Amino acid sequence: MSAGGGWEEGVAAARRQLLREEAEASGAQRFALCLPPEPGEEVKEVEETIDEMLIRLDEFCGMTDVIRNDTSQLLDETIPLIKAKVVEMNNIYAKVDKLEAFVKMVGRHVSFLEEQVLQVERDHSSVSHAVRRILQSVTIPSFKNGTCVKGDVLFGVLHLPGEAQQEKPGHMSSRWQEAIE
Repeated sequence: MSAGGGWEEGVAAARRQLLREEAEASGAQRFALCLPPEPGEEVKEVEETIDEMLIRLDEFCGMTDVIRNDTSQLLDETIPLIKAKVVEMNNIYAKVDKLEAFVKMVGRHVSFLEEQVLQVERDHSSVSHAVRRILQSVTIPSFKNGTCVKGDVLFGVLHLPGEAQQEKPGHMSSRWQEAIE
């Protein structure tokens, strides 16, 4: 290489450097034209915005601490209480289910017994009607002024006039006589 070639390269490098500096200066000048004349007001606005953001961040951190504490309390105290209540309620539900089954069983037995009672009443009413008809058909003529009660026929009792009707052992009471009549 020649001595003049190195000098030319230095000049070319210097020119490139100068062009770069001019371009940077012109770019800086263009950027400066975009900025408002007093940057102090913008800096104050940015600082105020940053302060507001920091205040909100503190509030958010406080809220997360409260939530974390509430969660710890729930996990440590409330959830075990709820689990105990669930076990207790499951026991109560089991007892209620057993009671429901018992009530259904009793209901079925009561229905069965009611049917039997109705059947017995029907059977008994037919027998009692037959006995009534037989007793009503039997009449005994009165002797002199004596009266004969239908029920007394069974026991051979005759009531005479003026005789007090006393209930004696072995005789039908007046309640039974009324029931037969």
